Amino acid sequence: MSARTVLDFYRHDVESPRGEHYSHWTPAGRRVLTTHQFFDRTAALANALAELGVGAGDRVMLLSDNRPEWHMVDIATLSLGAVDVPIYGTLTPEQITYQLKDSGAKIVVAENPEQMAKFAAVKKKCRNLEHLVQIEGPCAKGVTAFDDLVDASDNGDVEAAFWDRAGRVQPGDLMTIIYTSGTTGEPKGVMLTHDNLVQNVLRSAHRIPVTREDLALEFLPLCHVLERMIGYIYMWKETSKAYCSVYHVGELLAEIRPTLFAGVPRFYEKIMQKVTDKVATAPPVKRAMFNWALALGREEARHRLNGEKFGGVAGAQHRLADRLVLSKVREGLGGRLRFCVSGGAELPLFVAEFFHALGVFVVEGYGLTETSPVIAVNGANPGEIRLGTVGKPLENVEIKLAKDGELLVKGPSVMSGYWNKPAQTEEVFTDDGFFTTGDIAEIDDDGFLLIVDRKKDLIVTAGGKNVAPQPIESHLKQSPYVESAVLIGDRRPFIVALFSPSFEDLERWAKKEGIGYSDHEDLAGRPEVAALFDDIVRNANASLARYEQIKKHHVLPISLSIEGGQLTPTLKVKRRVVEQQFSDVIERLYGG
Repeated sequence: MSARTVLDFYRHDVESPRGEHYSHWTPAGRRVLTTHQFFDRTAALANALAELGVGAGDRVMLLSDNRPEWHMVDIATLSLGAVDVPIYGTLTPEQITYQLKDSGAKIVVAENPEQMAKFAAVKKKCRNLEHLVQIEGPCAKGVTAFDDLVDASDNGDVEAAFWDRAGRVQPGDLMTIIYTSGTTGEPKGVMLTHDNLVQNVLRSAHRIPVTREDLALEFLPLCHVLERMIGYIYMWKETSKAYCSVYHVGELLAEIRPTLFAGVPRFYEKIMQKVTDKVATAPPVKRAMFNWALALGREEARHRLNGEKFGGVAGAQHRLADRLVLSKVREGLGGRLRFCVSGGAELPLFVAEFFHALGVFVVEGYGLTETSPVIAVNGANPGEIRLGTVGKPLENVEIKLAKDGELLVKGPSVMSGYWNKPAQTEEVFTDDGFFTTGDIAEIDDDGFLLIVDRKKDLIVTAGGKNVAPQPIESHLKQSPYVESAVLIGDRRPFIVALFSPSFEDLERWAKKEGIGYSDHEDLAGRPEVAALFDDIVRNANASLARYEQIKKHHVLPISLSIEGGQLTPTLKVKRRVVEQQFSDVIERLYGG
């Protein structure tokens, strides 16, 4: 069958029924739904929403952690020709108010009483908001329980009505409004049509080897366009899904035993750090065995990625190393993991190499919410992947570089514009119709795309030198003691760095060195810690041009976080926020 809308992906999935099609994992246990159980509830929900007055073009806001109900709401809403507006659970009531007012959402579906309280507090300010629906937990006055809504509309006619309405939806219809994370200003609602997502899914699916036999884990928030798009690939490929919260994936991964998933770079960095920390505290013999096995894994990965056979004595040694060491590490990830996607930010090369050496195939891609999202992604076959790049552009995407190196994109997956913002929409398109990504890029001789940095993040020193901070920050994060590094220096005489330390590793180091401290603030301010970070900076500076080198640095007494406002929900650093929050520290580094 061919796909015209996202609903066609779902229809294809339904036509391949399974007993354990959907599983929802929490620390309390697992809940399983068959194909028909999921569809029955989705069709009933669509009918209930229609009875509440939801029709073509209406907006439905969804705030929930990953669970089957997320996709029930998504598919039910889309079947009515309506538009869903997914948002992050970390948003404050004030941020929610802006997105509610701007989108004009008619109905809100929230996961639990804690999240629903945010909407109840601001409902009076949002004149378009008519109904509040809650997925689980006791409902406050004026809130309808999800189960009650579904059960009341579950009758024999809902299935036929569902497909009848779904058949009226057109490829060009608005499908979703996704608000950008606002790293550089007020969030903008990205308008994506069914055709935008369909075109992106169909081309991306060629690069991602997904099959009906896989178990795909969805833990990256589904309101993130990458996880959402890949979720539609799973539908198209008839892949069973396991859902869990990003907050619980670490403790549940070995139990869920997925074969593939998508994550952001910080997730992979944390796994790598956990493995290397464990190795660092192991007896000398085990450390030596791990290093021996990892070295063989790196060599095997190099041959594999080049399409070469890794045989002979070295190949036999690798098979032994894999059986004795590397397979044991993979068991911690469930033991069945064969393919992972990384997106949302730059995946450091050393992290990608580490996973490939372990025998876990991780591919990096690149895109934006505005491009549905994939622009380029590495593939699974030799010639389709090059570590350190984000792969080759999709076949239906045209790219070129502006004079200043900014990446420009054109294709059917590029958004139709920003909701209620015609002026901002016009600003991001060139006269010949290319979308301006805001990223500085390079294209190598074989057509692989490399992202250098965000255009707005480029530092122009007082001496007129351009410094791309992200590659330097990535190098600094190779140290186990650095959780985040933020370079500052725009219109300044030299570059300085703010470090958010990995306190778990720093505390372990301090104990080993016999350094006493009372709390994190005391530890971060110790002269021995300053000397440790001096060495980290000195090592990084050795490979940098003089104008790129870090002249001064400061170790912060906190970890950058979403709650603190320094990170986006996808764990990217909000550079401008960090500069504002720690302006006094920065001024001291520059001598007042």
